[in-house]
Amino acid sequence: QVQLVESGGGLVQPGGSLRLSCIASGSILGIYDMGWYRQAPGKQREFVAHITNSGIITYVDSVKGRFTISRDNAKNMGYLQMNSLKPEDTAVYYCTLVTNRQYWGQGTQVTVSK
Repeated sequence: QVQLVESGGGLVQPGGSLRLSCIASGSILGIYDMGWYRQAPGKQREFVAHITNSGIITYVDSVKGRFTISRDNAKNMGYLQMNSLKPEDTAVYYCTLVTNRQYWGQGTQVTVSK
């Protein structure tokens, strides 16, 4: 079993920055991908960013140029640096880890508001 814990969410003004962290623990063996999703109130969960074990990265178009995903394999950690935040980025952000199945964290709230 794998456990994921996110941190780093909070309230920020438009144009501000936040850095989300995700630490993975448990039965982590072999190669795995990591990613971030988000869910805004009243909306479905959506893909934000993904990074493979070898470092191949993809983003949803709405965050390209503003968000940066990274990982530290030695520490089993993933990160999402979010810059130039907009009110529409407000959501609960979830970390995910994919091996032979997909694991999810509990989520961290990000609120972008004046």
